[in-house]
Amino acid sequence: MLSARQLQELPFYAPQGEECRLFEHAHASRLPLLIKGPTGCGKTRLVEHMASRLGRPLITVSCHDDLSAADLVGRHLIQGGDTRWVDGPLTRAVREGAICYLDEVVEARKDTTVVLHPLADDRRQLPVERSGELLQAAPGFMLVISYNPGYQNLLKGLKPSTRQRFVALSLNYPAPAIEQAIITTESGCSAAVAARLVSLAQALRRLTEQDLEETASTRLLVMAARLHVAGLALLPACRAAIIDALTDDAETSAALHEVLRAMLGDA
Repeated sequence: MLSARQLQELPFYAPQGEECRLFEHAHASRLPLLIKGPTGCGKTRLVEHMASRLGRPLITVSCHDDLSAADLVGRHLIQGGDTRWVDGPLTRAVREGAICYLDEVVEARKDTTVVLHPLADDRRQLPVERSGELLQAAPGFMLVISYNPGYQNLLKGLKPSTRQRFVALSLNYPAPAIEQAIITTESGCSAAVAARLVSLAQALRRLTEQDLEETASTRLLVMAARLHVAGLALLPACRAAIIDALTDDAETSAALHEVLRAMLGDA
């Protein structure tokens, strides 16, 4: 059990529910964890917070279209005229007993999920075919993956054979009071400014007719608050950090700007 002082020194995270307890129990039970939620709702911060809370090193991989299994596992490289094996981030985590976090895992190439399967079941093993090793995960190792269900489609989704190996945790944007506390803590803005930003976000999130892939996230609200604390007026801060970050479409941008002006006036 961590002391109150130790908890204060952890990366800040405001729990929305029982997600911290679930994370702790999954780690203690040697179970992999899947975190689902929209962009900017706190998935990565939760993992950072829990890694520190559990006293485990954290290795984070931001997945992308070109990320392959070899990028995760490792490869032979020529250095100084010699060929030597270099571990990838997943292999390092397995050896060290670290928490390996694959952010937006559905963005990676399909061959990556096959590598994860023996690590995400009772075997907890990583076959390294190129070096001929079969690694047993060190104590403390945990595999955590995340993705945004809003982007999921037939081409980018987790197969049932992968999904059912993980304990699943769903996050969303925090309740207003929690979101206000996050904004004030992360930016140093006043409670009044944080409340106005949350009200703006709620208005934008209710807009279902706009063709937006994402809506105003907690991350964007924090960015707007930081601009305001640095001396920028609230209206242009929100325009730069929220509205113009959400869309490039002129008509959609104009509609969102109308909402912004209606909510903030000339602030």
